[in-house]
Amino acid sequence: MVDALTDATGAAPALFANAPDAVGWRPGLAVFPDVVPGMGALGGILTAVETLGAAVCVAWDMPFVPAALLRELAAGLASADVVIPESGGSRRGVEPLCAAYGAACGPAIRAALVRGDQRAVGFHADVRVARLAAARVLMYGDPGVLFFNVNTPEDLQHAEVRCRARDSSR
Repeated sequence: MVDALTDATGAAPALFANAPDAVGWRPGLAVFPDVVPGMGALGGILTAVETLGAAVCVAWDMPFVPAALLRELAAGLASADVVIPESGGSRRGVEPLCAAYGAACGPAIRAALVRGDQRAVGFHADVRVARLAAARVLMYGDPGVLFFNVNTPEDLQHAEVRCRARDSSR
């Protein structure tokens, strides 16, 4: 993921995490704790846009998102405040933890938090949202793979097998 983000943006990514040991997770990355702690993923997105102005945000546990998809999401910020890919695998139909967010999202997220809405999409009605159509996402691969999350030891084992297979085919 670090390589994909670096390739897509031309800069080393930042890590937005609240764990005291986060600075040791990936040496060399700047680490920022949430500006509003306890708000889950939305707190991380808020911190990213308030720290960077605009950000391509990808969950730490999504190892298969390609740089080309991230570049397309970032490019979409020229005409939208949020650029979010559609997927059939998410209960929301979109992937808010693999999306690009512009500076206008900061105030909208803060307003959502004041309303008590901590959903990662809870502020979308207050900003310009562009959805990267599912058909377009398919050009980068199977959404079930692209947006796969490593949440359990079994998921990690599955991801490692997939990585070895990918690496051996290069």
